[in-house]
Amino acid sequence: MRAIELNGVKPDLNKDAFNWGRIVVHDRKAVEKAAQLPVNTVHTLQEMIDRRAAFLTDYQDVKWATAYRTAVAAVRDAEQRTLGTDGALTKAAAKGLFKLMSYKDEYEVARLHSDTGFYESLQARFEGDFKIKHHLAPPLIPTGRDGRGRPYKRAFGPWMQTAFRQLRKMKRLRGTRWDVFGYTNERRMERALISEYQMLLERLCAGLTRENHDEAVRIAGLVTGIRGYGPVKEQAVTQVRADIATALVDAGL
Repeated sequence: MRAIELNGVKPDLNKDAFNWGRIVVHDRKAVEKAAQLPVNTVHTLQEMIDRRAAFLTDYQDVKWATAYRTAVAAVRDAEQRTLGTDGALTKAAAKGLFKLMSYKDEYEVARLHSDTGFYESLQARFEGDFKIKHHLAPPLIPTGRDGRGRPYKRAFGPWMQTAFRQLRKMKRLRGTRWDVFGYTNERRMERALISEYQMLLERLCAGLTRENHDEAVRIAGLVTGIRGYGPVKEQAVTQVRADIATALVDAGL
């Protein structure tokens, strides 16, 4: 509590937040009731797909979102033909494909910093004058490597806000010949993963049976293990690709 006071940033609000956090650990339901939060809100599969498609529209455009819907719909049809209903495989495919189609590149970083109320939220949380620094590792600016081989992040001042606003308008260049960022190995890999996953879904659907359904669901969900950036992400992709290949053979798919 003393540390919160010494920090001097809305101490009363932060003390309340800290105490509520302690109560959540002790009795989460009591806190949810006090906050009048909806209990056990369950979103349907279609609602989940719609939310992700809406995000992908903002991320790129309607065409990108339509491609997502089309791929997921094909899985849904296959699952319905096999089981008489849709369910786990469609959900796994919807999550996996969304993860790959919304990779966080330079255009997306710019959009998130300039289109989603980022600065407004900071102004609501912090009082007085404050300076914003953005810690980034631009692929076109060599910054060296850390102990894990990842690019070092450099601090950029408030002028980046103007750069973000300009860069977000250029998102339609993503994946085209005019995408200067798209020629890096990491961006090439991310685009390749989308195509690979779409082919994987087609393969799973083509060989789907009641007996291998659970394994197909597991295989479709393996891509959620891809995390990080730079060499860390590359290692994760290599591992996931190997796991998928082995699983397909084991499952006879």
